[in-house]
Amino acid sequence: MFDRYSIDAPWGASVFGAASVDAAPDLARLRVAIAETRPKPGEAFEATRGGVNRIRDVLRGHGIPDTAVSTSRLDLKSSWDYGSERRFLGYECTASFVIELRELDLLEPVLVDVVEAGANQVDGVEFDVSAKKELRAQARAAAVAAAREKAELYAEAAQVRLGPVVHIKDVDSEQVQNSYRSHRGGGAGGDGDGDGDLTPGRISVTAGVVVGFSLIGG
Repeated sequence: MFDRYSIDAPWGASVFGAASVDAAPDLARLRVAIAETRPKPGEAFEATRGGVNRIRDVLRGHGIPDTAVSTSRLDLKSSWDYGSERRFLGYECTASFVIELRELDLLEPVLVDVVEAGANQVDGVEFDVSAKKELRAQARAAAVAAAREKAELYAEAAQVRLGPVVHIKDVDSEQVQNSYRSHRGGGAGGDGDGDGDLTPGRISVTAGVVVGFSLIGG
């Protein structure tokens, strides 16, 4: 990955630094959908709308406000059975939405209830932290410190001294996450505590930077 982040026409020491800050997740996003197939488009829309209303009622019953539910997609398409011969089944209407939970204890009961209310597609659960911006800032500061520490080691071995910083290049955090995971043996999802809880033990917020230092002869 270092060639990808190298600096053209080097003039001193160019080093890569990465850091990760761990935190317990405090929110989850459920991605679910309800799909209904009916002979006519209007009937498919009506059936799907009824399912969406049932799901919203279930969520309100758990104290989840409507503002925590966002519709991400509404599709209508022809549905066919491609068996021995193609057969028209009707029109399939799909409503997909994301449910944000601030109380992780509700995850399992909410997921069970929305499925029972008609959500027949579960696309996944994503855990996150609400203070990601602050954690990212901490990780970035630590990444710069890691880069300087590495540069100082190289400069000492080369019998020169570090001069002023002359270049700073941010590295895409998602690519750093993948690289950092492989070196640490962990992941963004964290390690569970073994008690059967579906919530990951930690969320890792990473940052990476390429820092260029001028060099002063020893």
